[in-house]
Amino acid sequence: MATPTAPSTSDEFTALADPYRRELLAHCYRMLGSLHEAEDLVQETYLRAWRAYAKFEGRSSLRTWLHKIATTTCLTALENRKRRPLPSGLGAPADDVPDEKVAASDEVPWLEPFPDAMLPDSGDPAAIVGQRESTRLAFIAALQHLPARQRAVLLLRDVLKWRAAEVAEAIGISTAAVNSVLQRARAQLADAAPSQDDRPPQLTADQQRLLERYVTAFESKDVPAIVELFTAEASWEMPPFRLWVVGGEHIAQLRVRQCPAGEGGLRLLPTRANGQPAFGMYLRGDDGVFRAFQLNVLELDGAMVRRVVAFFDVDFTRYGLPETCSD
Repeated sequence: MATPTAPSTSDEFTALADPYRRELLAHCYRMLGSLHEAEDLVQETYLRAWRAYAKFEGRSSLRTWLHKIATTTCLTALENRKRRPLPSGLGAPADDVPDEKVAASDEVPWLEPFPDAMLPDSGDPAAIVGQRESTRLAFIAALQHLPARQRAVLLLRDVLKWRAAEVAEAIGISTAAVNSVLQRARAQLADAAPSQDDRPPQLTADQQRLLERYVTAFESKDVPAIVELFTAEASWEMPPFRLWVVGGEHIAQLRVRQCPAGEGGLRLLPTRANGQPAFGMYLRGDDGVFRAFQLNVLELDGAMVRRVVAFFDVDFTRYGLPETCSD
């Protein structure tokens, strides 16, 4: 019987590094605000790590080493990229909803959603909650307003829970500078950063019923029912359109004036994105087939909806949804 050969360095690297791919993807997404760019940078991270693996001395864990490479890769990428906003980060809400179709602003590199299905699953319920809350849209959007280095320091310290000395070594600054940068970043994100007291619980029975009402109201184009879903200060935004509105009345008018679907012209299927309940919204064509239209990501406030971000041109299969559906 032939004696089995020892695994090559490449085989060894793949076996040891692959389990960290999902958390590296989430980390790069937090840094960039784009799932597509995050996937590219994770690939680049693995390529850089594979090339350097023979020199890896094990002074830190492989996980820490990979995150260090990913952070450096992201910081380099951010030197030539604009921040990714949501419409609410670019101006005030509209006073009214126009009757004419609004134009998309394709020149803006908009923030993108992230599927919960692609988050790491360690089997630890607390860790899963932490992963979800650190990808909330409000948090990711707020991160975009931070300079790249502040963004990296805050994520490494407050999300990954690194020591200040580890962050200093990864970014190439002093420990004192890390603490100073972190203080400024925390101050700027005070209203958006997740906290122990802000952890989203499991959906209540009332919230489950709210989501059912949401589906029924939008599919049936029931304007009064749509209005009743939302808090008084609820917002609706829909990149790549700069137009965004506040209040249930304005949100209902968006459904009437800007959505091309009549009564029965939409279908909604549930999913999750950015640690929040979400729906894939399908628009019926002349042939009767419902095709992927937009992804609604909801933020709830008790048994009402506080915010919806509706994303267009989304690959529904990433969210466990079909591209088409029928009656």
